[in-house]
Amino acid sequence: MASTIAIAAPARAAKPWYKVLYIQVLIAIMLGALVGWLWPGVATNDWIKALGDGFIKLIKMVIAPIIFCTVVSGIAHIQDARKVGRIGVKALLYFEIVSTFALVIGLAVGNLVRPGAGFGGAMADAQKVQTFADQAKAQKSVDFFLHIIPDTVVGAFANGEILQVLLFSILFGFSVMGLGERGHTLRSFIDDAAHGVFGVIAIVMRAAPIGAFGAMAYTIGKFGTGAILNLIGLIATFYLTAALFVLVILGIVARIVGFSIFKFLAYIKDELLIVLGTSSSESALPSLMEKLERLGCSKSVVGLVVPTGYSFNLDGTNIYMTLATLFIAQALNFDLSLGQQITILLVAMLTSKGASGITGAGFITLAATLAVVDPRLVPGMAIVLGIDKFMSECRALTNLCGNGVACVVVSWWEGELDRDKLHANLNKQIDPTDVETAITTG
Repeated sequence: MASTIAIAAPARAAKPWYKVLYIQVLIAIMLGALVGWLWPGVATNDWIKALGDGFIKLIKMVIAPIIFCTVVSGIAHIQDARKVGRIGVKALLYFEIVSTFALVIGLAVGNLVRPGAGFGGAMADAQKVQTFADQAKAQKSVDFFLHIIPDTVVGAFANGEILQVLLFSILFGFSVMGLGERGHTLRSFIDDAAHGVFGVIAIVMRAAPIGAFGAMAYTIGKFGTGAILNLIGLIATFYLTAALFVLVILGIVARIVGFSIFKFLAYIKDELLIVLGTSSSESALPSLMEKLERLGCSKSVVGLVVPTGYSFNLDGTNIYMTLATLFIAQALNFDLSLGQQITILLVAMLTSKGASGITGAGFITLAATLAVVDPRLVPGMAIVLGIDKFMSECRALTNLCGNGVACVVVSWWEGELDRDKLHANLNKQIDPTDVETAITTG
């Protein structure tokens, strides 16, 4: 019923350009970069930094409730319990296949371009790197799996631990499913609660331009444009490699499913710009889940695939690890053998999952990978420490694109992709920025 109402609704007058969210965010990013460049003293003020941090905290505030409501509702409405396991297996299989492509592309480009060859830059403060190396050693595989189980349910929600909330949500969803007709009232309450939480997101998203301005101004003001230019070769190579992955690999996957990757990127442009401004893929998680459901993906698939993908489908992080490992090896004049490069692929598949949920996960996974390949490479992380902030933006953008496409693919694989809604949204027959309308008609 919701999809029929949404598609059949008469077209409304287009919003004025200055009221469109992605335009507001884009302007805010440019203004933030300008302020950070011209007035770095002002841009590094605690209150400017608080604008970006505050917006991210507002988003993180509702991530746990959204995951809980979406996952529980999706599972509770499924009649066959085996379907949940089937979706999970398909999602993990897809994650591993696509992640492998990401790792191979990063390795291939690193060997072809050789961005670290002839690097003459001085080593930075190696003591700063030791922190990340210690965290990487501390995060063992067994610790990672034990960490998925929360000490208390309340603690999982309070700390915003996505995997812990996801585990409890899956168990609770199965419990509600088992109640049968007795669980009807509880299912209805959770469905209504989900609409209420998405309403909160609609309100919070109005502050996205302010958050993007503060985050970008502080970043440029603190690190300066010189930090970007210092290792421009590596940054450019990473961004081009990530673009190649999204447009070619994800583009082919999208074409197989039956949609255009360019139209899909245009559909999630608000979320991409928010991630660009805040350097955090979590800042776009709630609105991405809402948009994917409106795009025609089933609620059960969205609820399971997207939160899981944020920990197990890190395409941008995978590209970064292989490319940065080769860059450091080349900069330090280490010739990695074919066996060592294959080791990078195997280790990166594990470390990219093992360090999920840790602050600075991309840098920590790099430390873990280098330590296994050759411990002598770990101090070389100091070379890329200064530009990691700018690299993290590309990692987050690529991860977001990969998880969005993954959700559509698994929905298609499950036979639960509403193609009418898919094409109506991608062809802009429905305004993708009108969150309030989607909530009221959903």
